[in-house]
Amino acid sequence: MKQLVNSTKAKKSEKERTAVLRMELDYELATLFDAMTSENDKLKTTTKQKLEKIRHELLKLKAL
Repeated sequence: MKQLVNSTKAKKSEKERTAVLRMELDYELATLFDAMTSENDKLKTTTKQKLEKIRHELLKLKAL
């Protein structure tokens, strides 16, 4: 019974983390768009790095 409860909690936390990551992904994509339109190279670089980290985490969670 404990295994079932723990499994359910783990799945719920994974779903919550995936939802948060997707919101972060949307925000960073909007930031990248703003950086591209304003031709801000430094912001483009840092945003791309953040997007890469989000991508890797989503791949670990098998959400992509």
